[in-house]
Amino acid sequence: MHMHLTISRKKWLSAAFVRGAARWLCLAASPTFALMALATVVSGGPEMSCMTGQSPLAGMVPMYLLMSAFHLAPWLRLISAGFKPAGITL
Repeated sequence: MHMHLTISRKKWLSAAFVRGAARWLCLAASPTFALMALATVVSGGPEMSCMTGQSPLAGMVPMYLLMSAFHLAPWLRLISAGFKPAGITL
């Protein structure tokens, strides 16, 4: 009986860790894409465009910024839930 409880507890802890990691991992996408856009601008490297058209959305910087915007939902949910970073008082 004791062995069964230990295995169940280990499974529960493992599942809790995975859920917690997934919650925090979803917050990484938006800042990562924003940093990639900034790094592309700062590096001044050649603009890698998939299209040769005149679209203002052609190029890597606009693509990274759009990806950053599309991945803002977890941040907006966190902010709307009342999250306040440590050390900031309003």
